[in-house]
Amino acid sequence: MKTILNYFLRGMLIVFPVGATIYLVSITINWVNRIFNNLFFGWFEWNIPGLGILSGFIIISLVGFIFTRAFTKPIVHLFESLFSKTPLVSIIYTSLKDLTEAFVGDKKKFTKPVRIQFGEMGMIRFGFITQETLSNLEMENEVAVYCPHSYNFSGNLYIVPKDAVTPVKADPADFMRFIVSGGVTGFGK
Repeated sequence: MKTILNYFLRGMLIVFPVGATIYLVSITINWVNRIFNNLFFGWFEWNIPGLGILSGFIIISLVGFIFTRAFTKPIVHLFESLFSKTPLVSIIYTSLKDLTEAFVGDKKKFTKPVRIQFGEMGMIRFGFITQETLSNLEMENEVAVYCPHSYNFSGNLYIVPKDAVTPVKADPADFMRFIVSGGVTGFGK
């Protein structure tokens, strides 16, 4: 009986992550496909699997292409200015814009992995320097370090003395994966 239970638990180690990943990806793909199909092809009689995702990808790519051209930058700036100055909308818009740019924009922020030491016991937190100068807050000798939480899309911002921060030589994506996985995922995997 113990052997069967052992095989079951080992099987769960394989089946659960694979099954959960396939399930979540499937739900996401179906949701995106349904939204774009209803948006663009609600008049179309036939349901073609993947047509919504393909059309969504093409439209988002076209928007990226069009709005990165010099002649459309004033229009983009106008909308950004409008969203940035509208109460409540500005909080949502600027937060989402900054978060998106931190990961994929020209202003990537999670590129400098560091460790910071807390307390007398020598506890260490891993994070990323997001601001190297806080002179606008009259804090010239401190840096902003964002420490993501494990298994979550949140984290804490710490203002840390520059001399308490030690750079870590690691690929930022691998480092982020290590933190978010709770240290389970090793580097280079």
